[in-house]
Amino acid sequence: MKLMVLGRSWGRRSLLPAGIWLGSLLVAGGCRAEPPAPQAPAQPQGSSLHWSVPLAPGVKPQDPVLWVALAAHLRPPEPLRLTSAKGNITLVTGTGRRISAPGLVLGWQMLPLPEPLQISRQVLGPFASFETAETAAHSWRQQGARAVVAHPGEWEVWAPSGSPAPAAGKPRLWQQLQRQRQVLVLASPPGAGGGDASASAVLEGPLQLDAPGGLRWKGGVYAGPFRLQGDAYGSWSLVEQVPLERYLLGVVPHEIGAGAPAAALEAQAVLARTWALRNQGRFAVDGYHLCADTQCQVYGDPRGAGAAVKRAVVATQSLVLSWAGQPIHAVYHASNGGVSAGFGEAWGGAGLPYLKPAIDAPNSGPQALARRFPLPLGAPGVQDFLAHGGAAYGADHPRFRWTRSLDAAQIAKAVAAQAPQVGEPQQVDVLRRGASGRVLALKIVGQGGEVVLQLDAIRRALRPLPSTLFVVQKVAPGQWLFEGGGFGHGAGLSQAGAMDLAQRGWGLQQILQHYYPGTSLQPLAGLQPPLPPAERR
Repeated sequence: MKLMVLGRSWGRRSLLPAGIWLGSLLVAGGCRAEPPAPQAPAQPQGSSLHWSVPLAPGVKPQDPVLWVALAAHLRPPEPLRLTSAKGNITLVTGTGRRISAPGLVLGWQMLPLPEPLQISRQVLGPFASFETAETAAHSWRQQGARAVVAHPGEWEVWAPSGSPAPAAGKPRLWQQLQRQRQVLVLASPPGAGGGDASASAVLEGPLQLDAPGGLRWKGGVYAGPFRLQGDAYGSWSLVEQVPLERYLLGVVPHEIGAGAPAAALEAQAVLARTWALRNQGRFAVDGYHLCADTQCQVYGDPRGAGAAVKRAVVATQSLVLSWAGQPIHAVYHASNGGVSAGFGEAWGGAGLPYLKPAIDAPNSGPQALARRFPLPLGAPGVQDFLAHGGAAYGADHPRFRWTRSLDAAQIAKAVAAQAPQVGEPQQVDVLRRGASGRVLALKIVGQGGEVVLQLDAIRRALRPLPSTLFVVQKVAPGQWLFEGGGFGHGAGLSQAGAMDLAQRGWGLQQILQHYYPGTSLQPLAGLQPPLPPAERR
């Protein structure tokens, strides 16, 4: 039988394209709301890894501003409609032309390049998450490759076509000769407000957008300012340059819910702030910091933040959670099912000292589950814990315990894209578990071969499963029952657990220390200068 391994992870480090370190979170300098984006380093002559994109500026501690893509991969055929909530939108092109109107309709046009552009790269992936792609990129860099993480649709790792082979995984070669570039044009006259533009005028990017009355976008209103800029794939992005504290108003209610107790809202605000700083290199290849959907933190209209969310953001203003003077990897999730995961159980690679597996329950009295269920949890222990772990924190979450029934057709379809040779599955077996009992490797044996899903690739393929904390058994020919607990990767703060603890009277510091032991709560301005990549954990 042919064996394939999917979702393999490597040791963790973080390097950005062209030697920019992901941990370079704080950049010294004066306060500017719209710092100029530095130019990306020149690509090697002859071919390029991707379309050239200016790098987004680093986030400054004195005046932190994030570049957040409200929309990515903008391309034909749909026109781009920009509408002001009040007053005019002012668009400024890369050549300084100004166009003002209450609304603008932008279309697309292909223009010839002065010289053809050869794009050539080796590609690893797809990966289930940025985290697994990032570890793969670091491993490849250790072999001497100039590897970057990209998200053309799913997470991938790119390196120049002449790079040495990676230590794990088999890259595919991708090549394309570009003779034209896709540009935006003014599809209709601007109307009131005038300007010097005419219909179908080419708009040289990047484009600056200012909407003093707010820009309407997908049911919300955003204050901006904004940019329309090209990305690494030849398409375009609509980017808001949003102050960090305003960004949190658009994140906290979407991530934990506006009705959470005060201490839980404060914990979420600290973590969202910390996560954004730590992950500002996530979309470096595309010239912005973060996205607005579930591949980052969900960011919506900040005006929707209620009084409780605003109080939580103000109460924690500029506070971040740190380890050794650096922002921590502030991962969080909906429910851990009563047991926290270690970092490696979610994404592999080296562990982090503040993300350890642990039973998430009172440590004394009749509810002290840690004594009854010592870690590591093997298969019998997981089954027993799922049946009798109801005294854990956050047990009222709707997916604290769950069951899913999957048949052979569902499983075959789920793995067909990665392993078409498997065919109709006959066996589904857990190969390895982590200390928290989560499944690290799941083998699916079919008529034509077998495949091993690893780490977050398990949930990426078998999407009906809320977590990897489960046991599985065959209950009928071609039918498997998954019984599990929790919703999400399980590492870091459990939002359900944090809300439970807040209702029990725990404060912000207690909750954060419970889920990230040994970390420190400190002002953003007090963070230490970034460590070299080789020393970062």
